[in-house]
Amino acid sequence: MTKYFNLNEGGHSIKCKLYANDPRAIRNLVIYGHGFGGHKDNHAAERFAESLLSKHKDAALLTYNLPAHGDDVKKRLTLGDCDAYLTLVLQHAQAELHPAAIFGYATSFGGFLFLKYLAEHGNPFRRLALRCPAVDIYESLTTKILTPKDAEALRKGRDAELGFDRKVRVNQAFFDELKAVDLFALDFLDDADDLLILQGTADEIVSFDAVSRFADQNCIELIPFDKADHRFHDPAKMGTAIAEILKFLAPAFQ
Repeated sequence: MTKYFNLNEGGHSIKCKLYANDPRAIRNLVIYGHGFGGHKDNHAAERFAESLLSKHKDAALLTYNLPAHGDDVKKRLTLGDCDAYLTLVLQHAQAELHPAAIFGYATSFGGFLFLKYLAEHGNPFRRLALRCPAVDIYESLTTKILTPKDAEALRKGRDAELGFDRKVRVNQAFFDELKAVDLFALDFLDDADDLLILQGTADEIVSFDAVSRFADQNCIELIPFDKADHRFHDPAKMGTAIAEILKFLAPAFQ
């Protein structure tokens, strides 16, 4: 079953979606972080939830809109709001759902945010799987997504609207925030055994070489997917990715 709810705390209103066989009996909770321009109802999260719940009756998947994404009420994206949203989602999960263990699964920009959270707050996840994490999000956005028209708007102090499923409003301050976060300068070695990265070799948004270098630097297991694009549009490759993620998470389930 699925359940929608709003998490209203700290001046924020976070729109969440819970996939669970029984919301009253959750032992293992996976928190999902979607990518830039995505939303809580994305197909990748739904497909993962179906596999998770079919194999683990007491598991659940919780996904939520990032700030200024989907039907979120924020008008402009900031890293501060992203951090606050994840903090509040984690606090709600512990206080209201009472899982024995919390896990993470994030893609693209969501992967960047989860890694940033680990570096700044410590690791809240028993294990964390990352698919195509945007380890150099500033490079990805400025070279792959930002158009000359968008760049000109930012230079003139105006907002730009970027993204895929829904355009996300950003300003130059957001890009300055991104540029200041260098994941390659941070140390994730202590958490390496509890991290897994899956990356397509044909990713058109996030460089396979950059992700491979990040994984090597931190001794994180990397599973390459030959010719897979950023969104893993090939259903067979996505199915294999989901199987690998569950194989990684499940041994730590309580």
